[in-house]
Amino acid sequence: MVKVIILRTAGTNCDLETEWACLKAGAKPSRVHISSITSKMVNLLDYDVLIIPGGFSYGDDLGAGKVLANEITLKVWQQIEKFREKGRPIIGICNGFQVLVKGRMLPFWNKQTASLVWNDSGRFEDRWVYLRVENSISPFFKNMPEIIRFPVAHAEGKFILKNKSLLKNLEENRQVILRYVNPSGEIASYPYNPNGSTAAIAGVCDETGLVVGMMPHPERAALGIHHPDWLRTQSKEIYSSGFQFFKNVIEYCS
Repeated sequence: MVKVIILRTAGTNCDLETEWACLKAGAKPSRVHISSITSKMVNLLDYDVLIIPGGFSYGDDLGAGKVLANEITLKVWQQIEKFREKGRPIIGICNGFQVLVKGRMLPFWNKQTASLVWNDSGRFEDRWVYLRVENSISPFFKNMPEIIRFPVAHAEGKFILKNKSLLKNLEENRQVILRYVNPSGEIASYPYNPNGSTAAIAGVCDETGLVVGMMPHPERAALGIHHPDWLRTQSKEIYSSGFQFFKNVIEYCS
């Protein structure tokens, strides 16, 4: 059975939903505090998948995800590198995405080339958005509709890059996994793009396609009844695209 480690710390608040989604997808998830890894009570390499879930790690002091990113790079970087070298997925959702970007794990490994900064609206955005699933190198987005809906809940979700050439590299390497769009699947401005991200980017992967980060929450869109319009549409689907994402990750490891 695929073993998933869900990393948590002070301020993490999406670990239970992530654990449930992984369990339903057929994995054996464990919620583990970062201190158990830094103290060597738990070995990261005993697991097949690492997920850093959403929340407000350490109160987002010094910027969203920055403290946890520093803790990982300073204290467990060797384990993280070995984890990636073995081809094991590393997933960051919302605050976890911020951690991966600020911890030099996305979008290019071991380089700080991007950041996630304050939304253009200057406020916390908490609602459902439309996303276009891009033709990326990541294997975790198969069997999904082209347009999906996930909720977002963040204040610092604007994805930016150091320069335009990096965006060109991302797109040529097919490392963009999700973009914010309108219901027709076209890139559009606010409110469809909730934060003003460069090129409407909602998620990216690294050069291998196995390190993945996104601001929207798939664990909050795992069931058909999670969707805000499920009664209006009279949808009969039990599982939704959020569940499909976790299922794809687990099946890849299997």
